[in-house]
Order: sequence, then structure tokens, then C-alpha cells
Amino acid sequence: FKDLCIDATDPEVLARFWAAALGLRAEPMGSAYRLVDKIPEHTLWVNEVPEPRSVKQRVHLDVHVAAVADLIELGAVIVDEAQPWTVLADPEGGELCAFVREPDALPDYRIYELVVDAADPVTIASWWAERYAADVCHDQDQGFSWIDGVSGLPWPMVFSSVPEPKTVKNRIHWDVWGETATFLAAGATLLRGRDDEIGWDVLADPEGNEFC
Repeated sequence: FKDLCIDATDPEVLARFWAAALGLRAEPMGSAYRLVDKIPEHTLWVNEVPEPRSVKQRVHLDVHVAAVADLIELGAVIVDEAQPWTVLADPEGGELCAFVREPDALPDYRIYELVVDAADPVTIASWWAERYAADVCHDQDQGFSWIDGVSGLPWPMVFSSVPEPKTVKNRIHWDVWGETATFLAAGATLLRGRDDEIGWDVLADPEGNEFC
């Protein structure tokens, strides 16, 4: 694992929100923003894209918070309070889930887990576990699988069953270190090879989730 990336039509606004929400520092990098602390794997890029959010995001962040009101003050709005957690939307409509913690248990870096909607959580979680050389756990009664304890991965990756198919590019994706050929041999798809504009390869996993 290398870092996370979030698409934004207004990177400055979204970077300000997520930096404050996650306990990171926002640094302008051309048209993008880099959110950082002292741990490289905590880095989160907010990158400008022309298209706004149009459908429910298939990748979202669960975050630790002292109070949901803190996120509302930053510009989030409540979407659903029917769960043991609170579903909110960030200033561009991207979903996130807030998990309230006691103040003395609130970490400085506040991503709790990365959640990916999946048609087949067992298969896609197992695929990523193999890429990370990690163990995978399944709760088929609840319809989700997860990867935890990966060296360098600062939070669990959770794959949750949903009925709807993927229709648009994910607005949150992750970057990894590795050899493109190795991922392709394992079943990934090359979406865009490195060229004069980008120095990395863009791929998709077997369920179509983009990663670089």
C-alpha cells in the first residue's frame, strides 16, 4: 500500500474538510492537495476532476470522531442516523460514516477503515489479500469480508455486499507499490499506461475498482 486519493471538483474545499476531519495537514501541490502527517502511508491526495459525484460512492471512509457535530461544523451533512454509526456526506456529496469515540480514545489520525462495495466480497477481498500477502476474514451472514494487519496498511479494508453494479469511476482509490505485470497476471486490467502526462499505470481489480 502507498496512499489514498480522492477526486474533487473543488480540491481546496475538499482538502480543507478532509484534513480537519482526519487530523492531517493540507499542502497545495499544483491543482491538487496532499494531506499528510509524519507517516507516509497516511498520505491522502485530493485531485481535481471535471465530473461531479453522480451516484452513491462504492468506496468510502469510516472515520473516528469525538462528535458528529464536529463534522457538520466542517461542512458535512447527515444522510442517515438509523445505524449504530452516522452516515454523512462531505461538501461534494461523498459518503462517509462517523463512529463516535470517547475523547481519550480518539486517535490523532482518524481513518477507521476503508469500505468498498462489492458484488462478491469473499472473492474480491481474497484477491486483495493475496496481493498484500495477508490473511482475510469473512462474515458471510453479514455479507462482508475484510483484510487487516497488513504491514504498511494503516486501517482494515472492508468489502461489503451490495446489489447494484459499478457504473462510474470510483471517486476514492488507492495507490500501491509493485510491478504492473504482476497485477495483470493475477487478473487486473490495465486502464491507462504511464505516458508523458503520468508516471504510473492505472489498473482495475477484477470488480473494476481503480488503483494506481
